[in-house]
Amino acid sequence: MKIAVMGAGSWGTTFAKVLADAGNDVTLWARREDIADEINETHRNGDYLPGVNLPHNLRATQHVAEALNGAQQVYLAVPSQTLRGNLTEWGSMIAPEAILVSLMKGVERETGLRMSEVIAETTGFAAKQIAVVSGPNLAIEIAGEQPAASVASSSSRDTAIAVAEAATNSYFTTFTNSDVIGTEFGGILKNLIAVAIGIVNGVGYGENTKASIMTRGLAEISRFAVAYGAQANTMVGLAGLGDLIATSESPLSRNHKAGEMLGRGYSLREVLKRMSQTAEGLASVKPILALAEAKGVTMPIVEQVNAVLEGRMSPRDIAPTLTHETDGPVRE
Repeated sequence: MKIAVMGAGSWGTTFAKVLADAGNDVTLWARREDIADEINETHRNGDYLPGVNLPHNLRATQHVAEALNGAQQVYLAVPSQTLRGNLTEWGSMIAPEAILVSLMKGVERETGLRMSEVIAETTGFAAKQIAVVSGPNLAIEIAGEQPAASVASSSSRDTAIAVAEAATNSYFTTFTNSDVIGTEFGGILKNLIAVAIGIVNGVGYGENTKASIMTRGLAEISRFAVAYGAQANTMVGLAGLGDLIATSESPLSRNHKAGEMLGRGYSLREVLKRMSQTAEGLASVKPILALAEAKGVTMPIVEQVNAVLEGRMSPRDIAPTLTHETDGPVRE
């Protein structure tokens, strides 16, 4: 299959490797010419995946038209806040029958739309041509071919299966489901809890505190997702709990790292200056809180993260103010 991956950061390059190792003909679009040249000449992307050898059937280009030409599946791995602008520019170059796949985990700041909704609105593609991929996927581990799994979700079973088959190889397995809302919100919302856990880790709190925030955070994000039409069981699968564990616990997580810097006393501005790649959770806090308010969903942990980001709460105070609601199962 001929596949285009748009975005040569750590996750875009890693997923391009996954697809190429599954036997596909993959072209990776890089915004920077030096990265495209490095991938083609040395089969490395030293800026984002140092020490990782990329397969020879993975090619890179700085030219959008070249990457998209004839692509049957197009995987989108650009920062969420740039997606609309990019697709507005690229739309006419995408084959009308192509499948568009979001690898992004964010919501559009101005509209609160999920990435699949931005794709549909911007391109006019039918829902059956759009899929999202999400799961416990730390790029450098997968690029190192450590066994991992993810979920491809689409309203069309055939589309989800086509993506799963293209993105399954000896070290990476892609499962399928039809809960696009839950799969997408799982990937978005866990970033916010990961920032909270990073904050308390940076402050110096221990495992009990982090476990409390993680489990209460899962209940919090599950309430939100179900209120917007997600299936409750999706939130305890790979795209929910699985992604939450990986992102919250690992120092490889950009959202965890951003939270940790906040916990150590850095301001939001300083964190953003020091981060080499986008931590999507930071950009998602305000639009998620606006969506929660619209549905009457309480999100105390995310509200506390927002207070820290705005400088209204000391990072040290985030943990003692956990929600006092009854601990129990999420109900639809």
